[in-house]
Amino acid sequence: MATAARQVHTAVTRAEEEAAPESAQPSLPLVDKAQRVAPTDARRLSKLFFERLATLEEGTAEYQYARNTLIEMNLSLVRYVARRFRSRGQEMEDVVQVGTIGLIKAIDRFDVSRETEFTTFSIPYITGEIKRFFRDTTWSVHVPRRLQELRVDLARAREEMEGRGNPEPSVADYAAHLELGEDEIVEGLVACNGYDADSLDRPIEAGGGDQRTGLIADLIGNEDPALALAENLHALKPLMARLDERQRTLLELRFGAEMTQSEIGKELGLSQMHVSRLLTRACATLREGLLAER
Repeated sequence: MATAARQVHTAVTRAEEEAAPESAQPSLPLVDKAQRVAPTDARRLSKLFFERLATLEEGTAEYQYARNTLIEMNLSLVRYVARRFRSRGQEMEDVVQVGTIGLIKAIDRFDVSRETEFTTFSIPYITGEIKRFFRDTTWSVHVPRRLQELRVDLARAREEMEGRGNPEPSVADYAAHLELGEDEIVEGLVACNGYDADSLDRPIEAGGGDQRTGLIADLIGNEDPALALAENLHALKPLMARLDERQRTLLELRFGAEMTQSEIGKELGLSQMHVSRLLTRACATLREGLLAER
């Protein structure tokens, strides 16, 4: 590592000494293992590379070398910013990859003529890209971006109001503090529930966590099949009233008394085939009425 640092320092010094007056183009040193360049040397080298990059035609081999070297030399900035997000529960490799996208954007947009330090210019790009990654991927339920941003505003507002002695702000308090409508505040508070998800198999703890009384899934109700049956019977009632008396009698004997078609035929003095046709016609009439109403 010490030898590599000395080689880089020597290359930087030589490049600066060989750079002719303002009319000539500065030469670019060959940087091996650019990711190992010390931060101090990386800043000096980056300035040379940016000055040269501004004069090169995009797509040329020299342009690609200058751009790629700038990316590799400044990856330490990405790792520096990524460490701030270690507690977010994401793999650091993923965070670094996302931050590298911000670094590349900063390199492509940096203007060396403004005499701004690249470090100062690039960190907001890197940070913004990582924050965007967490905003878009860490929600358990996807919600619109405006609601994701509103969640942050609500959290800050709550913190400020708690500091003023209001531990449980109301919707009206949030609306007044953020100068938003109460409907929008309610929508934002509901959307906050989508940030975290919990397992249905998580035990329910009682008595300060010493006693478990079941699972969360036990608290979630299931759809009662009888509800659908009640709805269907309610929808059938006016349709049954439209049938003639014989059709209603047939349906009552078949589905109420659960008699067979042969037994119904004997009861009413009809053939089994005739009973079948009458039942089919009555059921078809009811089915058409139900479908028409839906």
